[in-house]
Amino acid sequence: MKTAKAEKKAGMVTSLDGKRSITVEEFDRLFDEGSDEIDQFVDWSKGKTVTPKLLEPAKVNVDFPKWVVAALDREADRIGVARQALIKLWIVERLEKTTAA
Repeated sequence: MKTAKAEKKAGMVTSLDGKRSITVEEFDRLFDEGSDEIDQFVDWSKGKTVTPKLLEPAKVNVDFPKWVVAALDREADRIGVARQALIKLWIVERLEKTTAA
């Protein structure tokens, strides 16, 4: 029987109970198919969501005249979202429009 270290080098994945080994390619196929078999190889309780660096939030402070803030609040209230959500939406829409051109 191969050691875990040898299997890692050989591109193998061992089940959580240590009774079964499959190739990395087979593991990928099971995962892509959404197979329940994958549960034998993954401890889901230890998993975590990884946010790609480009999607991580970054703070930006912008000063607006009071009349702009009031107008933003009226529009946000009209469509039922928070001011910050409205600003994000408008900026993303504008960036998508300009990058598509």
